[in-house]
Amino acid sequence: MITVTNVSLRFGEQKLFEDVNLKFNPGNCYGVIGANGAGKSTFLRILSGEIEPNTGDVSIAKETRMSVLKQDHYQYDEMTVLDTVILGNPRLFEIMKEKDELYAKPDFSDEDGIKAAELEGEFADLDGWDAESDAAYLLQGLGISSELHQKKVKELDGNEKIKVLLAQALFGKPGVLILDEPTNHLDLKAINWLEEFLINFTGTVIVVSHDRHFLNNVCTHMADVDFGKIKLYSGNYDFWYESSQLALQMMKDQNKKKEEKVKQLQEFIARFSANASKSRQATSRKKILEKITLDDIQPSTRKYPFIVFKPEREPGNDILFVEGISKTIDGVKVLNDVTFTVSRDDKIAFLSDNDITLTTLFKILTGELEPDEGSFKWGVTISKAYFPKDNASYFEGSELNLVDWLRQYSEEKSESYIRGFLGKMLFSGEEALKKVSVLSGGEKVRCMLSRMMLQNANMLILDQPTNHLDLESITALNKGLENYPSNILIASHDHELLQTVSNRVIQIKDTGIVDRRTTFDEFIDNM
Repeated sequence: MITVTNVSLRFGEQKLFEDVNLKFNPGNCYGVIGANGAGKSTFLRILSGEIEPNTGDVSIAKETRMSVLKQDHYQYDEMTVLDTVILGNPRLFEIMKEKDELYAKPDFSDEDGIKAAELEGEFADLDGWDAESDAAYLLQGLGISSELHQKKVKELDGNEKIKVLLAQALFGKPGVLILDEPTNHLDLKAINWLEEFLINFTGTVIVVSHDRHFLNNVCTHMADVDFGKIKLYSGNYDFWYESSQLALQMMKDQNKKKEEKVKQLQEFIARFSANASKSRQATSRKKILEKITLDDIQPSTRKYPFIVFKPEREPGNDILFVEGISKTIDGVKVLNDVTFTVSRDDKIAFLSDNDITLTTLFKILTGELEPDEGSFKWGVTISKAYFPKDNASYFEGSELNLVDWLRQYSEEKSESYIRGFLGKMLFSGEEALKKVSVLSGGEKVRCMLSRMMLQNANMLILDQPTNHLDLESITALNKGLENYPSNILIASHDHELLQTVSNRVIQIKDTGIVDRRTTFDEFIDNM
């Protein structure tokens, strides 16, 4: 158990939160959510002891070991992969080194023998005999093959290093796990494996993530950083989101009788309780949900951008024909004889083990690259709006403010129109006059989505559109794509987005393509 008592934190005049009193219990997984800048990651650093709060304290149950996902990808470059994982339990790793040094002594004494016996006892208590096999199991589950286990960490690529650090955090049965964005740069198989691991984990998990599907699958509670406070809510992310929207609706409809609101809440909880029955954590979660009262939920202060795509015209019957496209990048063949046809109403999720494969395909289809072999043909009625994975070229060297930048892509040039549009994307007042050169990654993505909306296209092509976005913007984008009535080609690591938007999946592999008209979940289940 972790107990947070009267914790407050300020940076100068900025108050992140104050008088926070919480208990995090074993067997539960707590998702920490909040708007960008609300202090989610900072709160995790307070829990881990990296930052001291201005007031209050954090206490952890005696003899409970806390494990934290490290963010420095170069810290362990000179160590082997396997040793780096075992270092997740520092005391065990220390004992292993002490033992090796003792047994290597040429003048091994009786005193050394007594010390070695003590170390062997503690080593056994910490499951030391299983340490290497346990570490290997974690690495293989996350997709790090056995031939890499004895290599130095510096020999791995960036994504592999991230997996090693995650395995390190999970190693040795910690009592408390602190995870900041653990699914970043993980492939679908690794994310699914991590979900299963955390669902079966008996300790306490506290996690920050922008992956809604992940939060829904593993979380029993949400810790919402809002109103300068941190409040715990029972249920997963979807339950928190829907209940906060319900509370907002209730607050706006003050004339409705309270009995009607209570009935609405009961129906809402019943629906989510039924959905929760699919989870292994369902029994306790359902009991908690059934105890919720009207006063337990409150509206969020978070703002959601208004994202809506409206095609100017319906597409004809001919959408897109792709025939035998191949392309080599830097000596590596990333596309090999790719052939498919897009039909009306197709919303296609594209998958590949290599993101470069999908980015290359989309660049070819939008005219940014030429294929080495093969051809493609768009229907004459098709108008395209493209969201590139790398948007730097749209902003580099520009001294334009947001209004003037977006005006370039709008037929309607009036400032009031452009400002109204930017306001819907959460750039209001002075925010609309910021120079685009100083925008954050998430703000640039919202600008690119604004540009797409102004195009009124009947074909959307999106390459990793949720990168850099906060949960609120991801949720708004998801709804915008769900409601879009025309064709979509999309590559994304956001499981929830692909499941709710796509009706067809194309997986591009070295051996060819797999093309199924199905939901994303059904495709993954049958891989």
